[in-house]
This record gives sequence, structure tokens and C-alpha cells, in this order.
Amino acid sequence: QVQVAEFGGGLVQPGGSLRLSCAASGSGFSNYNMAWYRQVPDKQRELVASIHFGGNTVYADSVKGRFAISRDNAKNTLYLQMDSLKPEDTAVYYCKANVPRSVLQWDDYWGQGTQVTVSS
Repeated sequence: QVQVAEFGGGLVQPGGSLRLSCAASGSGFSNYNMAWYRQVPDKQRELVASIHFGGNTVYADSVKGRFAISRDNAKNTLYLQMDSLKPEDTAVYYCKANVPRSVLQWDDYWGQGTQVTVSS
């Protein structure tokens, strides 16, 4: 079982910045695929950004050029640097760890989420 926990949410003004962190347990963090998702009420959870264990990254079109995902394998930590924030970025942000159980089997572990509110 892998434990995942997010940190760093809060209230920020439009145009401001915020950095989210996600700590994941386990000695195999460097082999995890990691991702950030977000969700607003009455809508499906959507992918914000992901980073493969090999370092490849993927971003939602809505955050390209504003958000940056990164990881520190030595600290078992995933980051999301969010700049030029907009009110429409307001959501609960979730961290997901995609963990290998075997060569062909991967399990997803989610954190509890952290609220990000962009408002003046």
C-alpha cells in the first residue's frame, strides 16, 4: 500500500503563484508514474499534468506554459508549480501515484486532495 498526501493549497489572487507538493511512500518512488488532477463540483476529475518515471511530461492544454510538474526522487516528492493563476484554476487538486505491482500490473493511489482557490 502506498500513501499519498498533498500539501500547499490555499487562496491566491489572480495572476499569482502557488506550489503544490505531494509526498508518496515506498522505496520505489523513482519507478512510479505521478500525476496531478483537479476537480470542481459536479464535474469529472481532469488531468492537469503527469510525469513518467522516465521524466516525460504531459500537460492539459489549459495549463500549458503556466504550470510545471517536477519530481524529486530522493525526497519521494512530486511538485506542481502554478504561475499566472486564473479563477478557472480553482479546484481541489489531487495527486495520483501509478505504482508497478508487476511487469504488466499497475495500481493507482490517490491523495485526499488540497483546495486551490484563485480569487481577488
